[in-house]
Amino acid sequence: MNREILKAIALLKASENIAIPTETVYGLAANAYDEIAIKKIFETKGRPLFNPLIVHIHSIDYLDKVANSIPPKAQVLAEHFWPGSLTLVLPKNHNIPDLVTAGKATVAVRVPNHPLTLELLHNLDFPLVAPSANPFGSISPTTAQHVSDYFQERIPLILDGGACQNGIESTIIGFEGDDPILYRLGALSLDEIESVIGKVKIKTTNEISPEAPGMLLKHYAPSTETIIVDAIENFIQNNQTKNIGTLTFYKAVSSENVVHQEIVSPKKNYKEAAAELYKALHRLDKMNLSLIVVERFPNESLGQSINDRLERATKK
Repeated sequence: MNREILKAIALLKASENIAIPTETVYGLAANAYDEIAIKKIFETKGRPLFNPLIVHIHSIDYLDKVANSIPPKAQVLAEHFWPGSLTLVLPKNHNIPDLVTAGKATVAVRVPNHPLTLELLHNLDFPLVAPSANPFGSISPTTAQHVSDYFQERIPLILDGGACQNGIESTIIGFEGDDPILYRLGALSLDEIESVIGKVKIKTTNEISPEAPGMLLKHYAPSTETIIVDAIENFIQNNQTKNIGTLTFYKAVSSENVVHQEIVSPKKNYKEAAAELYKALHRLDKMNLSLIVVERFPNESLGQSINDRLERATKK
C-alpha cells in the first residue's frame, strides 16, 4: 500500500475530508457513517442539505450493507456496469445517516472505476460519500489541479489519479417499484442502459426535493457568463460582443470576435468530448472572457448527457 493511501485512511478515520479520483470526476470524500465528516463536506462545498450524496463502495458484494430490497433490474444493472459510471438509488439500510440521503428512505450508491480509489475503498471498513470536489454549482473537477485551484489548503489531501477518463458525472437510475427511472443523464448513455434493461422513464429535474444529485436546474456552471446556441456561427455573426470564447464539438468557428476556441473532439467522438468537456470549460473560465458561447451537441448517445450539463451550466 502506498504512502498516500495510508495517509488517506488515517485522515478519513480522523473525520477529515479528502479529494479522490474517479473515472467520472474528482470527489470530496468522507466516511459515509461519520456525520461530523459529512457536515464538513456540505460546509466546504456550500452544498444545500436537501441535495443527497452518493455512497461509494468497493464492490457489488458490499451493496447489501448500505441498501436493501434491491429490484431485479437494479441487480442486473449493477452486475453489468459496476465498477463504472452508474449510480443506483435504492431503499437504504438503517446505518446510512439521514444527512447522506437528505432525510429520504433511499440511498444513491455506486462502485467507482478508478484503481486508486478502489484500492482505498478495499482498505477501509466503511464506504465513502463523495460529491464532486468543487464549490456547489461550479464546474466539476476532472484533474487534481482543478480541485487544488478550488480549495487550495482547505483539504488536507488530494489523491492525484490523473485526468478523469469519462469526464462527466455518473448516470443515476432509481426505481418506482420495479420500474427504472433516469434521474441524471451521465457518462453511461441512456442507450447503453436501455440495451440492458429495456425502456426507462425519465425524470431529471426536481428543484424542491431532488431524489438524486444533479437534478437542480442550474449546476456545473462557469463564473463567466455562458450561453448555449444551436448555430454558433450565425449567433456570433449577429452578436457584436467582443472577447468571446467558444466551445464546439468538432468544428472550428471563424470570427474575429472569438479570442479562444475549445474543440472537444475533432474526431467527432462522444466519449472523448465528454472526457474533455469540463477541462475545456475550466480553461475558458480562466481567460477573462466577456462571454462563453457553446454549441449544442447532437442529441444522441452521450451528446444527450453533454447537452444536459451544458443546459444546466447556462441557466440564469
